[in-house]
Amino acid sequence: MLLYKEFTFDAAHRLEQYHGKCETLHGHTYRLRVTVKGKPDEEGMVMDFLELKKLVNENILSQLDHAYLNDVIPQPTAERIALWIWKELDKRLLRPNCSLYAVQVWETATSSVIIQREDLDLLSNI
Repeated sequence: MLLYKEFTFDAAHRLEQYHGKCETLHGHTYRLRVTVKGKPDEEGMVMDFLELKKLVNENILSQLDHAYLNDVIPQPTAERIALWIWKELDKRLLRPNCSLYAVQVWETATSSVIIQREDLDLLSNI
């Protein structure tokens, strides 16, 4: 069973190693979806939505919301932002009945990236 919660955060960045409009300072209202996979526990929940919200607020949004992302993540592309979020949440979301399944980051309303555990080997050099 998949459970997810969505969040938004505003942040600025510049892609210094990119040659185009995005190499100059600009900002986005990012959308984030954190998906957990598991089976319901004795309370009938894969995970309490309030607990997931608290974890994301304390460990992700507290660092990224209204931030200059280049100070937190080198070359902060959507792909690298998603990977950074994955690394920050993976161990924190590990439970006997569930674990982190996917992180999706929208840079715009129509452009997003999804990272899943199976992608980690491909991204080891990032």
